[in-house]
Amino acid sequence: MGVTQSLIFLLSFQLLHLIKGSTVWLNENGYEDLVVAINPQVPEDANIILNTMNMIKNASNSLFEMTKHRFFFKSVKIIIPKTWKKNTNYSRVKTESYDQADVIIADYYMKHVDDPYTLLYEGCKMKGRYIHFTPNFLLNENLTNVYGEKGRVFVHEWTHFRWGVFDEYSRDVPFYVSEKATIEATSCPAGVTGIPVFQDCRGDICKPRSCRYDGQLYEKGCVFIPDIHQNISCSIMYMQYARPVAVFCDQHTHNSEAPNMQNKICNHKSTWEVIMESDDFRNSTVLNTSAPPSETTFRLLQAQERVICLVLDISGSMRMHNRMENLRTAAEKYLLDVIETGSWVGIVTFDSDATERAHLQQITDDEIRQKLAQLLPTIPSGLTNICAGIHKGLKVIANKMNTTYGSEIVLLTDGEDPGIPACFNLVKQSGTKIHTIALGTEADKKLEELSELTGGLKLSAPDGVVPSKLTEVFSAITSGNGDISEQSIQLESKELVVQHSTWMNTTVPVDKTVGNDTFFSIAWNLSQPFFFLRDPKGKEYGSSDFTIDNSNPYTARLRISGTAEVGDWQLYIKNVHPATQGISVTATSRPACYDVAPVIAAAHMNRANTAFNPVVVYAEVSQGFWPVLGATVTATIEKDNGTAVTLELLDNGAGADMMKNDGVYSRYFTSLQGTGRYSLKVKSHGRNATTRLSLKQNQASYNSGYRENGKIYMTAPRPEFADEELQVQLGSFSRISTGSFVVNTGDPAPTYPPCKVTDLHARIENTTIVLSWTAPGGDFDNGKADHYIIKTSENLLDLRNNFDHATSVKCSNLIPKEAGREESFEIQPENKTENGTKIYFAIRAVDDNNLISEVSNIAQATWFLPPKAFAPLNHQGNTDGASTAVIVAVTALCVAVVCTIVNSTLYVFSKKKGRLEIEKMQRHV
Repeated sequence: MGVTQSLIFLLSFQLLHLIKGSTVWLNENGYEDLVVAINPQVPEDANIILNTMNMIKNASNSLFEMTKHRFFFKSVKIIIPKTWKKNTNYSRVKTESYDQADVIIADYYMKHVDDPYTLLYEGCKMKGRYIHFTPNFLLNENLTNVYGEKGRVFVHEWTHFRWGVFDEYSRDVPFYVSEKATIEATSCPAGVTGIPVFQDCRGDICKPRSCRYDGQLYEKGCVFIPDIHQNISCSIMYMQYARPVAVFCDQHTHNSEAPNMQNKICNHKSTWEVIMESDDFRNSTVLNTSAPPSETTFRLLQAQERVICLVLDISGSMRMHNRMENLRTAAEKYLLDVIETGSWVGIVTFDSDATERAHLQQITDDEIRQKLAQLLPTIPSGLTNICAGIHKGLKVIANKMNTTYGSEIVLLTDGEDPGIPACFNLVKQSGTKIHTIALGTEADKKLEELSELTGGLKLSAPDGVVPSKLTEVFSAITSGNGDISEQSIQLESKELVVQHSTWMNTTVPVDKTVGNDTFFSIAWNLSQPFFFLRDPKGKEYGSSDFTIDNSNPYTARLRISGTAEVGDWQLYIKNVHPATQGISVTATSRPACYDVAPVIAAAHMNRANTAFNPVVVYAEVSQGFWPVLGATVTATIEKDNGTAVTLELLDNGAGADMMKNDGVYSRYFTSLQGTGRYSLKVKSHGRNATTRLSLKQNQASYNSGYRENGKIYMTAPRPEFADEELQVQLGSFSRISTGSFVVNTGDPAPTYPPCKVTDLHARIENTTIVLSWTAPGGDFDNGKADHYIIKTSENLLDLRNNFDHATSVKCSNLIPKEAGREESFEIQPENKTENGTKIYFAIRAVDDNNLISEVSNIAQATWFLPPKAFAPLNHQGNTDGASTAVIVAVTALCVAVVCTIVNSTLYVFSKKKGRLEIEKMQRHV
């Protein structure tokens, strides 16, 4: 079917202003189309926009300098929320959206937290998910005292985000014992000068003192205060707030001993080495200019009301495997329960041609939802012409909106169409995001390219006797505008084949973060079962309370009025049909409060950047921007109606999981069944437990103070939180999230080695060295290995680079445990070890096919207690043996430890007037 003249003209005009989607790309050394998005809940403030622009402009200059005249920011798009006033300077968004932005600006859901951070969990050299800044960080100039100049902070986070590197400082291990038997700060490069200080806080008053020494390291809470003037340039991944900071650590300056995440995750490589191995570096050259060749340009875009058109295949193949019935049920659920109020929705069907079944209309009440649902297709026939459906969908949108920019199409098909490439250019020009749903095993292999071109979701659903799998997929297509308060959240999705007179009972927990617009749906494939629902207080809802539409007699639906009761809802279903039949249950709800973030879960699959490129399943469980810890997370992966594989995902910092307790649950998927589409379903739940929140990793470092001319200037201590502030009594909760993955190449059943051990630890107990780690599997983190190879050396880099030639540790009696279990091994040194010796250990696992894992992280043990660095202060502030005292000037940005950092006040303490003296330390720490 051809495109009308008006649509051709409209899209041709739009092509003149077309900007690529939100994926950043490198164009002649400059980064183009960086997308920054402001959360809809952020109050309108023009200074947020202005300060963001200034931050990125300054970052461009800093990045150019630090990358040795190689990279800069060329163009940036800033998405303004639709909740802000309209402005003629704002253009309409195209395929850009908040949920796919590179940088987001939003509040934490806890006060006093303004740490910039990057969500990064796929390993070294892998790009991050997004950079996060709070509005207060952008507006409050006083925060420059603790984080540094904003442009440098942006470069710090960009380096995380773009090149997959990690922090060179460590909040958990701020000091370590070096090979020279001295206590050093965890820094890059080594040799940064300063002093260890402890902030002693009593109520609202904080006073610094010397750190106590426990015979090995300084006490917990001791922080390193650097000298403001250094003889060496510090790395921006260590102290982005310090000056001079004009470099990244490279292979010559990198501190490979430091116990930081960069060394652990990137195998002791420097930041600059990782950057040099990136595609960006290979595709760029050094520019012979002293500054970026052009200033950063900005475009301001504003989000609009959601516009979406369902483009549904009704070709003859949809008669097979209950596809048409399942489509109608799943799409009806989407229209009635899922899509957000205020959205504009249209419906198009296609076979060999395309038909408009419903023009674009705004959902303002249940009557319009019902009207749209009645227009869903029921009878399949004809061939498959996907481009015809896309053309018609774009026309339906353009007829009402006079543009297709910022709109969405949900394209579902089960068939092949060799003509798909013919509409690729039209799709790229349209500014429309296309979400594709491949139904069954024969959907066209080029279908996902439509999503890749536009930034849409790539989804797939296997066939089934009941519609639950397709319903899960539709329910995943929610608004990407960042306003979670209106979005539908999947609480449960379950299907079973139930025998005659057998019960199917399901518990659906409703936690306190959800409860509005709560729907329960039951579907069957033969005849209506007997069922009833009981709420947490014992109230029962029978089948007569559910709605069964005459146009869809295989589904019953119940909406709970008001806000659903918190607690367990029990659904009891009995198959009264004479034969076995399939029965499914789904439950959805919306957030209970606008200002309380709901628990959400997001799942996806990706290839790992390691040998064999295994597939990894990820699930991020969070409340707002806070990771949720302690959940039970289970993934089910199914290929084209093949046998489903179930995995428990873990947040233990071992195997596929890069970082422990970051709320990202991971696992290798080693049961690939050849090429094709794999559908993913993840269930995350907690049962009557206190959910613990956690601070984000990969943050800009916090400036605790500095020393200048012998005086120590302290900032307010970094806000700390009591356990009760980090614990949330959610009761029981359950979330369902979906995704898909396409395998285009590879062996039908690849064989994998054990995964790399990433949490090897060494400690000394009396004269025994104790190694501990999490057991890998025989196939990455599944099963168990056959045996281990343990090596040792007194030189860290020799062990890393020449593992096979290092000294072997006898471990033939060590039998590997099942993957995920804790291993422990004791070593009795055969030779006398001199005091002060540092010994390094690494391990590899071998499976029963003699495949060998990568070399583990390197653990160290030190055979001495270093000499006492200094005597701690007594209560009067005197230091035994100290001949000189230094007056300490303390800059306090806030009196209370947990209050907002807003003002700078200079306090000078002297001994006579309660002043505090601390020992003058001129040595390296």
